[in-house]
Amino acid sequence: MKIATSAHYSRGNVSGQVAELQELEKAGVDLVWVAESYSFDSPSAMGYLAAKLEKATIASGIINVYSRSPAVLAMTAAGLDALSEGRFMLGLGASGPQVVEGFHGVPYDAPLTRMREAVEICRMVWRREEKLSYQGRKYQIPLPADQGTGLGKPLKIINHPYRSEIPIALATLGEKSVEMTAEIADAWLPAFFMADGADAVWGEALKRGAAKRDPSLPPLEIYAGASVAIGKGLESHRDMARPNVALYVGGMGARDQNFYNQIFRKYGFEKEAEAIQDLYLAGKKSEAEKLIPAEYLNATSLIGDESFVRDRLQIYREAGVTCLNASFQGTTTEERVRHCDALKNIIEKI
Repeated sequence: MKIATSAHYSRGNVSGQVAELQELEKAGVDLVWVAESYSFDSPSAMGYLAAKLEKATIASGIINVYSRSPAVLAMTAAGLDALSEGRFMLGLGASGPQVVEGFHGVPYDAPLTRMREAVEICRMVWRREEKLSYQGRKYQIPLPADQGTGLGKPLKIINHPYRSEIPIALATLGEKSVEMTAEIADAWLPAFFMADGADAVWGEALKRGAAKRDPSLPPLEIYAGASVAIGKGLESHRDMARPNVALYVGGMGARDQNFYNQIFRKYGFEKEAEAIQDLYLAGKKSEAEKLIPAEYLNATSLIGDESFVRDRLQIYREAGVTCLNASFQGTTTEERVRHCDALKNIIEKI
């Protein structure tokens, strides 16, 4: 099992995080996600990290498929893969209508179709086998003559990509989108992944997608997250996740289009999900946080002594997780690096 962590916009400029990321890389981090949302763009930060990190893969976590054309996504990925000498992974997702329409001013339509077609176009660009010509439901390349000047013509990316097969991770949650991920992606980035209940929520979708998977693709990797703090007497630290869980379950998206709330319900926390959302949207955030079940917090964290963490890692492994997205707790770089080193040691023993 590999270890990943994030350079996050909530902690400010990536340049201020690089020293810690370098120490985490030495302690065992294999991949660094760079978030974007509607903050600073992630490709700028990823290019910076490509020069500052030596071994870790750098991944977009995530870029939405609406704000950039598939060709720009392919060019960006090829450029970052070249700068990092093959240490890049393109993380894509659909985001949500609040960001796509509210910040980018683009209609939020056909997310599955757009993701599938973007993946197909990116791979065509990187393989550079012929000039780009694609006729999909959402993307027609070159643009048909009756939709523009008529001067567009098929082109190839000028530079030869460092790799013709750059890994693609898809951040998906819904049944159909997860099925598509298992069919076409190199990696799956689920949110709110609870290993104990994951099979009941996504198992059938993953199986259906795997049955349609091109045998030339490698096995699907699963990147699932957890907070990490290893030591005795740390159990109360699991409560630190409450504000973030309440934000996503209660306040992310519209009431009837909150994908995270729907996943929480599928884990068996239907009453809690409804109550958390009602309280959060009413502005009662602290009350919403108190309703997050301890059962969920215990199952989605790696906070505790070594035996607890080891047992939980085994459950993650049995659920198919190949890389742990670790959020290392602590007030100092030294403390967070220590937790990373301890996690690496446990993984190597199991």
